[in-house]
Amino acid sequence: MHEAIRALVRQIPAGRVTSYGAVARRVGGCNPRVVGYAMAGLPHGTDIPWHRVLNAAGRISIPGETGTRQRALLEAEGVVFDARGRVDFERYGWGKDRK
Repeated sequence: MHEAIRALVRQIPAGRVTSYGAVARRVGGCNPRVVGYAMAGLPHGTDIPWHRVLNAAGRISIPGETGTRQRALLEAEGVVFDARGRVDFERYGWGKDRK
């Protein structure tokens, strides 16, 4: 299951985001939490763009330094966060599933 999730996340282009739930729906047979576990288990320095997966509200759900890094990576790709720390899935969402 984790390999299917990782293969899908590899397809998310720079400057686009999706949610844990959208990945789970596309892969099928899992739920957003499983997607989160798959992303959390990635080795340091991976080429999988884990930072492009957000929660259903368009927010970063990882606390601390890793969450700060995730935001910086997204902003470097041109993704804009609103004043509440959310990304607009209509503008930056990847594919048909906007969240």
